[in-house]
Amino acid sequence: MIKTAINAFRWFWRHPRQFRFGKTPRDCPICGYHGLFYAVGVPPRYDARCPSCRSRERHRLVHLFFERHGIAPAEVGAFLHIAPEPHFAKWMRGNAQYHSVDLAPGRARHCADIQALPFANDCFDWAMANHVLEHVADDSRALAELYRVLKPGGRALLTVPQNWAREKTYQNPDIKTPAAAFAHYADPLHVRFYGRDFADLVRKAGFTVDIWRLAQDEEVRFGLLRDEALYLCTKPCVQSV
Repeated sequence: MIKTAINAFRWFWRHPRQFRFGKTPRDCPICGYHGLFYAVGVPPRYDARCPSCRSRERHRLVHLFFERHGIAPAEVGAFLHIAPEPHFAKWMRGNAQYHSVDLAPGRARHCADIQALPFANDCFDWAMANHVLEHVADDSRALAELYRVLKPGGRALLTVPQNWAREKTYQNPDIKTPAAAFAHYADPLHVRFYGRDFADLVRKAGFTVDIWRLAQDEEVRFGLLRDEALYLCTKPCVQSV
């Protein structure tokens, strides 16, 4: 508790403007914390991070998906996790078929690129990539790889930053610097800004797509992003010829 309080105090006062209209207590479904969340990111997203477990909005969204559907991730079979979040990797302890992948050595079980996964065809029941595809040079190739390694009937959970005001995904080959990427995509490490067509891009890889969100009052309760959706992408059991 003391560590949580110190951590919260430090981050609360780093962005004092977040108190301008007062603060609303939030609930963290991951660790059970109830209280004030703090700002994170550049520019800051207020009420984004739980001071207890340090989860962000997308982490809580994914956790709620599994919780609401009564799914225990550690018991679902072979699970592929791209760029693993620490709290989820902890949740998966006990599943010998959990495989995490990251480009950086030492951050996951496998050091590999989502565009060239080192796994056989049809070997995973689930895959997950949260805020990964906007960093990948060839996202269609990455989606094809996820499709390839999933078993028929297997499911991928995907989240990406989206500009819901735009129909089409925006990608500009002339953007070469972090400063330009920040100006165009709102992040120096992103290579595109997805529009409302993201689900169509996933369908082109062969998946069927369902979009999962919570009600607006629950987005507030759990400190979720108002413009984020969770995409449940299923590889059909019967492959088209």
